[in-house]
Amino acid sequence: MRKSFFPAILWMSSCMALVLSGCGGSSAGEDPVTGTVRIAYLHHSTGGNIWGGGVPAFFTDYNNVHGTQYEITAITYPDTGGGYPWANYPYDYWNLWVNHTGASQDRGELNLDQIAASYDVIVFKHCYPVSAINADDGNPDIASSYQTSANYQLQYAALKARMKNDFPTRKFILWTGAALNAGSTNLANAQRAETFFNWVRNTWDEDGDNIFIWDFYALETAGAAPYMNDAYASAVNDPHPNATFSATVAPYIAQRIVDVIEGRGDTGSITGN
Repeated sequence: MRKSFFPAILWMSSCMALVLSGCGGSSAGEDPVTGTVRIAYLHHSTGGNIWGGGVPAFFTDYNNVHGTQYEITAITYPDTGGGYPWANYPYDYWNLWVNHTGASQDRGELNLDQIAASYDVIVFKHCYPVSAINADDGNPDIASSYQTSANYQLQYAALKARMKNDFPTRKFILWTGAALNAGSTNLANAQRAETFFNWVRNTWDEDGDNIFIWDFYALETAGAAPYMNDAYASAVNDPHPNATFSATVAPYIAQRIVDVIEGRGDTGSITGN
């Protein structure tokens, strides 16, 4: 699990081609990132709602008060301009970041080498259909887009190895999954989602490396687990976060990013609150 999934020659060529990716160094871990810090905020609609709740304003104010140069950029990802599906689930990150490396891309989507060449901190997430987790079918397959916990775990393991081994001087922040409310899922799927994101929080995430989480799932399900709290949803059958909730938690994700940048990723609140 700790070793790269790629042949040594491919790993070496990626490092030579993208010096900025930080290949071959020691893990960034809890070391602060200094100077101008470039942050990629990868999202679709749910992340866009939180962004619009006040993330850019937080960084403007923070930089003004603290004299920092934290530059955050919202990026629709995948952007689907070349025909890639509107999907950002564990399979898609595995496919775009692990299955495609170096100069290889799927339908023109940026791969991790290319993103890491331009950004110091990479924030990424899944939209709420990620929580529609089916029962395991007894045939786990890392290259399958079928949504089961077993497939997710294989894909997360490969992503973790890729981020740790090939980009140790970059920092990564993963949102735990966006939840579904009771009107848009069923109890069995909701319970499997809760179990999976507990695994992400308590097993997959480890102290001392360059990978951190923002516990969005815990924020969305507060008082209603394993469902998204309807008070935070756009409608009883629409689990997009509403404007009030988005404005509440936008400072939390921003603070979480600041904590990771400044070396408090393993000691700060994983919700940012």
